[in-house]
Amino acid sequence: MPSKHLHPRQAYLDQLIGFMGTPLVKVLTGLRRCGKSSLLDQLAGHLAATGVPAQSIIQINFESMTNAHLADAAALYAEVRQRAQTAIGPVYILLDEIQLVANWERAVNSFRVDLDCDITVTGSNARLLSGELATLLAGRYVEIPVYPLSFAEFLTFTDQGDPVSGFQEYLRRGGLPGIHELASPEQDGAYLRSVYDTVLLKDVIARGQIRDTALLERLVTFLLTNLGQTFSARRISEFLKSQRRSMGAETIHNYLKALRGACFIHEVSRYDLVGKKVLETQEKQFVADHSFANALLGFRAEELPHLLENIVCLEALRRGYQVHIGKHGAAEVDFVCDRQGQRLYVQVAYLLATGEILERELAPLRAISDNYRKVIVSLDNLPPSNTDGIERWPIQDFLLAQDW
Repeated sequence: MPSKHLHPRQAYLDQLIGFMGTPLVKVLTGLRRCGKSSLLDQLAGHLAATGVPAQSIIQINFESMTNAHLADAAALYAEVRQRAQTAIGPVYILLDEIQLVANWERAVNSFRVDLDCDITVTGSNARLLSGELATLLAGRYVEIPVYPLSFAEFLTFTDQGDPVSGFQEYLRRGGLPGIHELASPEQDGAYLRSVYDTVLLKDVIARGQIRDTALLERLVTFLLTNLGQTFSARRISEFLKSQRRSMGAETIHNYLKALRGACFIHEVSRYDLVGKKVLETQEKQFVADHSFANALLGFRAEELPHLLENIVCLEALRRGYQVHIGKHGAAEVDFVCDRQGQRLYVQVAYLLATGEILERELAPLRAISDNYRKVIVSLDNLPPSNTDGIERWPIQDFLLAQDW
């Protein structure tokens, strides 16, 4: 959805600017409609504002029919070479939804070899960097994953002043940037369903060569109904049998791979905190934005704990953490977040209404003997506190905090 006003997403823009002038190809990956195109617009605006001549900025959006004739590597290469002839100084090449160009990797590699240029591309495919691109560029690219709006960005986009009421709205509306231009929950739902349909049709079914679309949609329904719960192919198979459908384990894994490839879901593996190893079974699946669950299944109070987990998981990924589910004996820690040698443990609760519930959430964290930071977040609207070195935070304050 085109935006009349480009709200700056400064954290991403700063990353892009930081890599400008290096030989690295910048690759923005993420869910369709999460804001990658707007970031390219913002980058082009930054370049113009810092004195780069207009003829030195080549920006092409391959979703536009205007550029349909450039949908193969040779045509794209010829177009950019021709336009680069009028450039003054280095040419800045900004290519949006590059996966729509056949053999695009060869064109990008040729630009890097033949031109004095700086290249940024976007794609709605997590596997954009697999295969030939990685071979051709051999370490000469950097991937920047782009996610839907964080809670902090949502407050800015929607001009919210109160984090408590703002979080209630974020819970219901989610973080797709296009949402902030809509006036009603009904419009939100229609927009989200259209994005979902497009992701499934163009980024999952077409690319994954999936034939049974009805079965795929049942699988998505199962995933959205079971956010934050341990997953197994057997559980899904049993669910489908209850729907009088059948799907083998290999097909289930292929469909999940296609959904991950479209950046629609994120898989989080379990980590044995005692044995210090990643476990290969009972992983969890989280959706790229919790609003899809609300739009497709309806907003349900009983699902709030899982929506909160989804929000915290995506925020940790957004901040560059490697995220696992912690297993400590029979106990589970919702998230073990690792980044640059530091670790953060996070438990997510709905409401800590009684001492018994608080103790249940504290117990897995108390069992961990290391000195890394340990946090419990919940919907309780109480000031941050500390129990035996374990921090308690209202979720909206935790999501806005800068120190993690």
